[in-house]
Amino acid sequence: MGHRPDIVNRLRARYPKLPNSERKLADVVLGDLAFAAHASLDSLARRAGVGGASVTRFARRLDCRDVRDLKLQLAQSLAVGERFIEDRDRAVGPSGVHAAIEATLRLNASLLDPEAIKAAARRLGDSRQVLVFGVGGGSTALAMECQFRLFRFGIAATAYSDPMLMRMAAATLEAQDTVLCLSLSGHGDDVVEAASIAREYAAHCIAITPGGSPLAAAADRLLPIELHETDDIYTPSTGRFAMLAMIDVLVTELAQAHPQRSREMLRRLKHHLDAHRGGGDRQPLGD
Repeated sequence: MGHRPDIVNRLRARYPKLPNSERKLADVVLGDLAFAAHASLDSLARRAGVGGASVTRFARRLDCRDVRDLKLQLAQSLAVGERFIEDRDRAVGPSGVHAAIEATLRLNASLLDPEAIKAAARRLGDSRQVLVFGVGGGSTALAMECQFRLFRFGIAATAYSDPMLMRMAAATLEAQDTVLCLSLSGHGDDVVEAASIAREYAAHCIAITPGGSPLAAAADRLLPIELHETDDIYTPSTGRFAMLAMIDVLVTELAQAHPQRSREMLRRLKHHLDAHRGGGDRQPLGD
């Protein structure tokens, strides 16, 4: 997807210096973006109470080629979502944030496929190495989380979030290697392409991502998650919790599949952490 000019920001930034007639047009546009994106020149001028020439000047003032280009850019901004433009804020308290997270976890609990999880865990446990790919705020952090979970059980795991390094690392893989790809949308070209490169060299690809997405189609095995996003734009995506839960389920299954090795790895961690920091027996293992 190419770059989309942010005409809404441009309009707001230039609003104070607009002539009176064009400010009226700006008020109409910002007040009803959907109308402005689809209205004819005459309809837009009539609602603002200005002449048609003012609409043409208004478009050019915003660096648009003509009124048609103005409407196209407005439509592109509208596609992002009106909830990011309209003033319809409502407070979401702490309990509301927790409720949204709980709803997402309940939804994703129904998607769990025990056999698919067992097979994925078995593959991770048998791999020479595991590369974890994730790009973006949530997926980058959770790719690192995967690395931190996996090394605790003796799995050689490395997280990558740089698009170029993902491609390079994928090109070094072989049949005994596995890539674990994370994406809340499933549409990130960088992760999809890195997964395809890995599979080109016979590496196995496991994806934690929504079903029906390009990444899901590029993977050998899908562990599906489903987003439960609301109209509230201020709270972080609850999809992160769905992905984290799936990671925890997968790694727990891995640990249980190799109980002797897992216990020994965790014992070593606990021994050296307690020697380093002291404290009670129930402190977490380096989290």
